[in-house]
Amino acid sequence: MQYRKLGNTGIDVSVICLGTMTWGEQNTQVEAFAQMDYALAHGVNFFDTAELYPIPPRAETYGRTEEIIGNWLHKTGNRSRISLASKVAGPGPGWIDHIRNGRTRYNREQLQEALDGSLRRLQTDCIDLYQLHWPERDTNFFGQLGFTPGEPDEFTPVVETLEALNDFVQAGKIRHIGLSNETPWGIMRFIQIAEQLGLPRVVTVQNPYSLLNRSYEVGAAEVSWREHCGLLAYSPLGFGVLSGKYLNGARPAGARLTRFPDYMRYSSPTAERATSQYVALARRHDLEPSQMALAFVNSRRVLTSTIIGATSLEQLRSNIGSIEVELSNEVLEGIEAIHSEQPNPSP
Repeated sequence: MQYRKLGNTGIDVSVICLGTMTWGEQNTQVEAFAQMDYALAHGVNFFDTAELYPIPPRAETYGRTEEIIGNWLHKTGNRSRISLASKVAGPGPGWIDHIRNGRTRYNREQLQEALDGSLRRLQTDCIDLYQLHWPERDTNFFGQLGFTPGEPDEFTPVVETLEALNDFVQAGKIRHIGLSNETPWGIMRFIQIAEQLGLPRVVTVQNPYSLLNRSYEVGAAEVSWREHCGLLAYSPLGFGVLSGKYLNGARPAGARLTRFPDYMRYSSPTAERATSQYVALARRHDLEPSQMALAFVNSRRVLTSTIIGATSLEQLRSNIGSIEVELSNEVLEGIEAIHSEQPNPSP
């Protein structure tokens, strides 16, 4: 395994981070325990979760993923061996009204309620990295490539959010903070106010990044590099699409897009054409398509960690094994050629 610093902290985290959003929906607790055991045994010391999980979010399963992790931590006593990240949900009228009765803002009261709930479910007294899952303000994320100005919207002042998070740090409930699904403006706004007022500084940004979505490279990557807040890349396989298993209309039994066909972010006709080319490139060079896609993400200099998700140990072994794959110049040139023809088909 390889390790990189978590922002400007002294914490070393594995370049492969174990994602958990299927646990409690597609995966049982027994399967999740096996994944955590395997990942830790193979050098993965960074786990990422969220109060929202599992996906898709439902009232019946809210918080179940954190509960599974907490049960594993209690059973194994491995809390000190991992860096644990979680996320607080932002506004989501109509689709996450079950979370705090729809009160999902980043003000002090709601952050406190969310954090205390996560700590209880995780059976720990401190979360190493606490992230805002998506912006509270009206901006472009979750598949929106461009920003469209609208009516002035009201959102919790960044200073109020940071002051609350600072109190949690001082109380020992969290160690560091991060953002997720953020724009360059949002990242810099949090950094600017933190520096002005001596409040906690963002150490990571968890955004989508894959061969099908390299939009992070436009603006945000420079922020990550110059401000020491590295990328935590989520969906590096585009919901498994980049494995090639969904090509030509295939829908393997039990697979995510088979079970949840509405999750079409990475399945447009343009994305399928690009995926077909990436898969063919990998096979010409005797590479597993999934490992090629992950190795590309792993190699980015602005990256802190690649968040992998798996529903089977076989997938997990392959995903973790990507850390051993070094892409040749010829493969990298092939990737760039495909990207130039079909850039960011799945923002």
